[in-house]
Amino acid sequence: MATGTIRYWAAAKAAAETAEEPYSAHTLAEALDAVRDRHPGELTRVLQRCSFLVNEEPVGKRPHDAVLLTEGGTVEVLPPFAGG
Repeated sequence: MATGTIRYWAAAKAAAETAEEPYSAHTLAEALDAVRDRHPGELTRVLQRCSFLVNEEPVGKRPHDAVLLTEGGTVEVLPPFAGG
């Protein structure tokens, strides 16, 4: 089990009511399941539209259960942004 930090941006930050929080999970899917459990409601809806960076690498279309998390790593939760 790896531990690290989840960082929320824009609408995700507003819905989570925090800029960041710790994770303890093997995969991105496990970390996001824990986030949904801690923050039911609006953040769960926002996550459906988000993209993710894990240790500064885009997750893209990879299945979240195939994205392994690392000790001391960072998950960035990025909702769609307006503008360029």
